[in-house]
Amino acid sequence: AKPRLACGGFRAWLWKGQLHSGFTFLEFISEVKSKFGLSDAAQLEIFDETDTAVDEDILLELLEAHPDLCLTVRERISDEAHSTPSSSDTHSSLTDTISLSSSDSDLRDIPTGRSRSSQEDIGSSAGKVSVSEAAKEMVENALLRKPGGEDILEEYKSENSLSHRTRRQLVNILASDMTERHGRIPSRQQREKYALGIITLFPSLKDPFSPKGYEHFYDGEKCSGYLAWRLKTMSRTTVKRPAKEASVPQEQGPKRRRSASTLPQQLDGDACREAISFLVHTPDEASVLQKMKMTFQHRQDLVHDPERTADVFKTFPRFLDVKGLINQDFLMLFGAETSSKLLEKWDTSLKLKVIKEAKYLTQSTTVCRLLKAAQKLTENEENDWDSDMASLLLLLHLLPPTAGRKRRIKISPSDAEHKMVHFHKSCCSIDEHLQGIEGKQPYILAVGRVQNRIDTFYIAVDKQLIPCQATSSLSAFDELFKSHYVFNLSYDESLVHLYTFVQTTVFNIDVTSTDESPRVRELRAKILNEN
Repeated sequence: AKPRLACGGFRAWLWKGQLHSGFTFLEFISEVKSKFGLSDAAQLEIFDETDTAVDEDILLELLEAHPDLCLTVRERISDEAHSTPSSSDTHSSLTDTISLSSSDSDLRDIPTGRSRSSQEDIGSSAGKVSVSEAAKEMVENALLRKPGGEDILEEYKSENSLSHRTRRQLVNILASDMTERHGRIPSRQQREKYALGIITLFPSLKDPFSPKGYEHFYDGEKCSGYLAWRLKTMSRTTVKRPAKEASVPQEQGPKRRRSASTLPQQLDGDACREAISFLVHTPDEASVLQKMKMTFQHRQDLVHDPERTADVFKTFPRFLDVKGLINQDFLMLFGAETSSKLLEKWDTSLKLKVIKEAKYLTQSTTVCRLLKAAQKLTENEENDWDSDMASLLLLLHLLPPTAGRKRRIKISPSDAEHKMVHFHKSCCSIDEHLQGIEGKQPYILAVGRVQNRIDTFYIAVDKQLIPCQATSSLSAFDELFKSHYVFNLSYDESLVHLYTFVQTTVFNIDVTSTDESPRVRELRAKILNEN
């Protein structure tokens, strides 16, 4: 075995041994912990020779396909432990024959050395043709060989983009070509080469916000993307795999605790309690705005405390009668430049591009009505939304809901619209409406006589109504998005792709650290690369 440097806060060990045929992932992990004296609570991860994480449901068939594969088993350790000289990293070598015995194992101390990542391998060109050009030629040749490939090239040539249907066909063709050339489980380097070839051949599909531009086709760090998904689908044969435990999602977006860069003087202790008491009784809105600024940090502590977050409207009831408090808190979290991005970008660049992309959607009755309303092609249609709200709902249709962890059944974008905005006739009881709504995620309640002329906008949160400062549907959506960060509320599962797009592409919040679906990255690439 050759040395490899420990990196990213891991320890790893060399293990040469044998496992019985049909072993399970848990048996493998248990054997590793036993051999190296690790605690049962140790968090271990497995990586192949290309440093790609090996999922629990693929380990058995991976070793069956490559019996001599060299694996690395790593334990996540703290920064303090990682800084000590004892942190080392070596390989684990396996063959799938008889059961492991103590005489089969071999533990050695090996000096550390730096291994080259697959990206460095891609980056080192060996002469005549650059790696990107070679990848482009490989993808182009694959398309020319396969049925339907020339149609994909022709569509891009005429449209400078690909429709969702054509993109799916592209991925299917290239995944098939990859497995024909490299076997059922291609390496990370091979997958990355195909992804690089796609954005080199079709440059308008490159995502300008991701590090390499092709992560929506293949992300080697997370083993995700259209190519990865297609390959996993193709590999699901008759092999029965153990059920995989659901991972705990990392807090991100509105659930991430943040430190405001600049704040006015903050009150604590008795002074804070006096200010909160003053807020409840004062009729002066200017004094309310000022005292809310001075109690901002206390409010952030409150909403991020799982035991107390539901008390925010009891402690700060002025959210329910004074306009502008959501905007003020968001401004203190992120600053003026970030806070104004949606209102600045939507009408000037994003709205027309969203409408253009929506024209390629299946033209259902709902999509046709929204397109006409967004383009102001209808007059006096009282049951249609105004142009801004219609274009935002088209964005939802471009980023439709997917079946999530809690909801196994996928709902339609038309059903998901009601998770974002409700129209309420001003002559009807609002209390009755609120009592019939379940869930704590916020949505817009638009109150008026007709749907395209709204008198008042509210943000409805946990059966409470916050009056919007907004007088337009776009400004109301702006406050709706911001309310997630102000009150530490997760995105509704039906709207997570839409909100993630707005978060990263429009507001540029947590761009590099947020988990985005390939669909979000694909739409961003299309919109930002349009002339």
